[in-house]
Amino acid sequence: MTQPTPSSSPTDVSPPAGATAGTRLPPLAQVPPQVHQLDDYAALAEPRMAPDAWAHVNGVAGAGITAQANRAAYARWWVLPRVLQPLADASTAVTLLGQRLAHPFVLAPVAYQRLAHPQGELASAEAAMALGGGCVVSTQASETLEDVARAARRGLGWPESPGAQTVHGGEAASNQPGMPWFQIYFQRELADTLDLVRRAEHAGYTALVVTVDAPLKLRRGFVLPPDVDAANLRQHTRMQDPVPSLADSPLFSHPLLAAAPGWADVAWLRAHTTLPIYLKGILTAHDARLALEQGIDGLIVSNHGGRVQDGLPPTLAMLPAVVQAVRDWAQAQGTRCPPVLVDGGIRSGTDAFKAICLGASAVLIGRPYIHALATAGALGVAHAIHLLRAELELCMATAGCAQLAQAGPHLLMPA
Repeated sequence: MTQPTPSSSPTDVSPPAGATAGTRLPPLAQVPPQVHQLDDYAALAEPRMAPDAWAHVNGVAGAGITAQANRAAYARWWVLPRVLQPLADASTAVTLLGQRLAHPFVLAPVAYQRLAHPQGELASAEAAMALGGGCVVSTQASETLEDVARAARRGLGWPESPGAQTVHGGEAASNQPGMPWFQIYFQRELADTLDLVRRAEHAGYTALVVTVDAPLKLRRGFVLPPDVDAANLRQHTRMQDPVPSLADSPLFSHPLLAAAPGWADVAWLRAHTTLPIYLKGILTAHDARLALEQGIDGLIVSNHGGRVQDGLPPTLAMLPAVVQAVRDWAQAQGTRCPPVLVDGGIRSGTDAFKAICLGASAVLIGRPYIHALATAGALGVAHAIHLLRAELELCMATAGCAQLAQAGPHLLMPA
């Protein structure tokens, strides 16, 4: 797969002749030339998705205060320019637990991506790998983790079966690329969780991402179409039991709440795999320290994009305290500082640079790449990543920053 460039010929994104209201447009076969920034994909994606699927992908909890705050937090910082700085050998590359990425953009785990495009996770994983970045595959993917792994290998230019190039068990050679990470929701039965872990290990995934900010998955009235399901859970019928609705009352008496995961489950998982483990959903320094004490290898500062609980603080505001707690822990232990990633509200390479200046090792992108996927499949996702990297390069050059390791708070000013 080659790096995409916008088509030089006009692309018609208007409804075809004779189309009626509610007609879904097909995905484009080329990158639309009118896309100049990530947000431009949203208007192109909406008419290509079923209305309920669009609402599901873009839904937020409550009044959307947290989701809005995630984005607004980036406007509270200015990037300080530094002129006439040496920029020879400049690079956007980062290394996370021995896995080298060409840039710090990781595709966040998003469920049921076939709602957006027929190739779903196959397209997004192949695009992420082809562009030298990272990708986290959801437990609730609409393609099996094994099929997504094969697509990722195609993106890397590797054979589709696991082989010598695949990195297992966190033993990545320094500065080498690697396969995607696999996101885990603890299942009601630990045996089912372990089955997912073993499948991910066998397929060549290089890390696990445990989502901990959604103790109970709630139904908001969305029903999957018959041709889309949680492909990784098909063989375990009990893993697909109905989940409670927000209208169910009282929630605290629901039996599923009693089965919500705890720190003991994290310790159990750490004891049952050698893969690096990231915890996704950390917002406080206290929880960051608890995670590291359990042997967790990396943290993702996240509030689930404001989709689970409204009224939580924006992730960028919480990032510095989490980073400081991690650095203090590493210094006390005499060990290398674990990576801290962040998601929520990132819409540009400049946003990513601000997060990295405040201590993030890399950033995760969620809804925007689904908009790109719906618009133009793998080419759309690859183009979205390309846009982000180009914006990051420009921002780094403006700030006189040749390497991301040089980024820091000294390059920012409060707005």
